[in-house]
Amino acid sequence: MSSMAKFTLAGSVAVTTGIIFYVHYSQKRDRARMKEGVLVDIARQERKRQNIHQLELQSDLTKILRRKQEEQERNEHLQAQLNKGDQG
Repeated sequence: MSSMAKFTLAGSVAVTTGIIFYVHYSQKRDRARMKEGVLVDIARQERKRQNIHQLELQSDLTKILRRKQEEQERNEHLQAQLNKGDQG
């Protein structure tokens, strides 16, 4: 076998080996990125659930506060009417 043929064969083997290692490395990196994406999605969904829960709690508290304010306004109005009745 000539030295040029040996050089060509060695170069082909080296390039092929490099390509194989690069593809395997690339696949591992892609899998890791995909897994990380899934974990980020799960975390985002959990935050969304927590935000919805907090929003529901806030809504309930707002309803309670409005009811208490309305009740207080009614009581103040009745007290004002009673005071007018006592004075008149």
